[in-house]
Formats: sequence, structure tokens, C-alpha cells
Amino acid sequence: MRALNHGGLMIEPGATARHRRAIWPIPMAACAFAVALSVPGMAQPQSFGAYIESLWPQARAGGISRTTFDSATSGLSPDAEVLSLTRRQPEYIRPLGAYIGTTVSASRISRGAQLAKTWSDTLGQVEKRFGVDRFVVLGIWAIETEFGKVPSRKDVFRSTATLAYARYRDTFFRDEFLAALHVMQEGHIPRQKMRGSWAGAMGQAQFIPSSFLKYAVDFSGDGQRDIWTTVPDVLGSIANYLAKSGWERGMPWGFEVMVPNGFDYRRSRASFAEWKRLGVKRADGQPLPERHDAVMLFPSGADGPAFLVTGNYLAIKAYNNSDAYALAVAHLADRMRGGKAIVTPWPANDLPLSRDNRIVLQRRLSELGYTVNNFQGQIDFDLRDAIRDVQAKAGWRADGNPTEQILKHVLSLPAVRR
Repeated sequence: MRALNHGGLMIEPGATARHRRAIWPIPMAACAFAVALSVPGMAQPQSFGAYIESLWPQARAGGISRTTFDSATSGLSPDAEVLSLTRRQPEYIRPLGAYIGTTVSASRISRGAQLAKTWSDTLGQVEKRFGVDRFVVLGIWAIETEFGKVPSRKDVFRSTATLAYARYRDTFFRDEFLAALHVMQEGHIPRQKMRGSWAGAMGQAQFIPSSFLKYAVDFSGDGQRDIWTTVPDVLGSIANYLAKSGWERGMPWGFEVMVPNGFDYRRSRASFAEWKRLGVKRADGQPLPERHDAVMLFPSGADGPAFLVTGNYLAIKAYNNSDAYALAVAHLADRMRGGKAIVTPWPANDLPLSRDNRIVLQRRLSELGYTVNNFQGQIDFDLRDAIRDVQAKAGWRADGNPTEQILKHVLSLPAVRR
């Protein structure tokens, strides 16, 4: 959640780790002291206050005291802004190249390299304990909160309750509201400092409440899991999140690569050794590893950069389930350690599908007989392989890129009778 996947919020995203769902347009009307939230075609049976009170039995069953519940919810009102922010996630509103270009900025590269020296001892201990590349940890810290400089301004209880009440991934955000009660009751942070993102992601690590409870660590040894002000706890917690999400010690996240003439774009999975035999080469001229498996990823289609990515790339996506986010973190990490810029130019007009359209694409591919792992708009490698198959059958270059062209094409095909 990012994870949403802020630190666990797969927003797509994100995050994890950061956060996930199907969406309807949600109109809102605001007055001086209240906001009425509704979903088209769905009755809103309760007032916001009645909805909050309806959560008390679950909170009590989970061990929350009435004192904690009342303190957290006193005077709580819906936040009209949070629903509009769900549609302004930077990973999905710009071409991928533009997003990475601004996210992996010269100032972040410079600042990250400086902080790598400042916190060298701590980062070394983090790497030893969790096995996670220090520069990837720094990359997440940079993108989430500009190395702790960007303050969280939203009330966590208000944000999560608003999203749940509006039925925007209501079960997910209801559970995050309840998890936030545990964070408060356990004394990790006072009520007035329970501030976060629009999705409830907290602190410099941007963990949603459930991610905090699962992954935050006291790396400083002072007895507190403080992802708000204690840098060692921030770095250790990010690394712990990635480690628990499958990060493998000593394995790279991946590399930009060049494919040979005549490359079979339908091919998506192989070992590094096999990719080498097929003529795939690293863009920076270095040799491919002899070990590990890797997936071929064309995030903007075959006209843009190509990458071979490993399970560690998926660990980054667990933080925020977005290829744009994961590539930005990974590339920023490489640049902070002195690596080169991405070589192949990005297509200028490669706008991603909206989340709504990604869900439409998923549902249509399922109707066509393909296995779809979720219907929340998350584009995983299995879905890209399904798109490759559709492209190949249409006589197109099978790069697995979800585009408007693919969406229009699959909508024109007859569904498979089951």
C-alpha cells in the first residue's frame, strides 16, 4: 500500500503493495456541512453517520474499545475530494514514457544517491536482514513521499469511511477503516496524526492500515514502529514489505533489452540463458545473468522499450500494482546506483486504457474463453499472454500491449459458448 497498492494498496493500484477494484462513475453533491454520496442505480439506504455506526459491531468483535471507536469517528463527515482523486492517479493518466520521465527526475536521482551515502550503514543492515536492494527501497521512498518531504494531509478514518460508504471497493476500504482503529488503539500514533493519502496510505512508506499492521517494523530498536518520522523504520518497513511479497535476495528486478530481427513476439517466458540463445541482449551491453527466469515485457508495445523482468519486479508491483509504478521504481533505483537511462525512445502518444476500459477488456477476454485472474483492471502477465494470442490470431504483432485497438477488436468478436 502502497502498496492501491500504496504499501499494499494496489491501485491499480497499489500498489500492495498498494490496492484493487471495479468502478462506477460516482457523482457527488456538496453543501456547507455535508456531502451526499451516491452510486448511479444503487440506493443509498443509510446516512453517513448511520453507516459509521453500523461498523461498530465489527469493530467491537475485533477487540476495539468504544472509547477508541468514538474518538476515531467523532464529527466524521464524508470527504468529497477523495472520490475524484481515484480517477487522477498519475500512473494512468499520462503516456508511460512521460510518467517515467518526470518520475525518474534528475533531482530524485541526485537526492537518492546522496541519501544512499547518508544512510549507508542503515541500508546495509536493511539489505543484510531482508535481502532487498537498497536502491529499490530508496526508489519507493522517493516516489511515495519524496524521501519523506511530502506530508500526508487526509484524515485516514474519513478517507477510508468515505470510500467504503460510496461503495468504491467498499469491503476493502471498510476493512482498512477497521484496521486503522487497531493502529490507533495499539498506540502507534495519536488520533490527530492519523493522516494519509486519499486511500488511507500513511507515513513516509505510505502503508495502508492493514499493511502497517502486517509489515511495519521497529528497525531503530526504540520500541516503536514509526513510519512517520523514524527513517530506519521507514527503510526497514519498505524492505520487509518487499521481502514478504516475494523478493529474492541477489536476483535483479530485470533489464532493458534489445530483441533481434525476426523475434517471435508471442514468446513471453523463458530463462535468461534461453533468452540469450534466442538473441536477446541487454541494452546497456552487459551480459544477461546465467540464472533465473524472466518475462518479456513491452509496456508500451513493441515500438517502445522492451524489458526482461523477474519475480523481484512482481514484488515491486505488490507495493503498487502498476507496471508504470514498478518500472519507475526499478529504473530510478538503477539510476541512483549510477546506471544508464533507458535507451529506446518511448512512444509519444501511448495513453493507457482507463481503469473502466481495462475491466471491460478483462471481462471480454473471459467471455472469449481466456483465463482472467481478476476483474479489477490489473494487467498481469497472464492477461498480456491472452492479448498476445488475440493479436496473433488477428495477424498483428503479438506484443501483449492492452490498447484501444485491442479493446475494440475483442468487443467485435463473438463470445465463446460454455
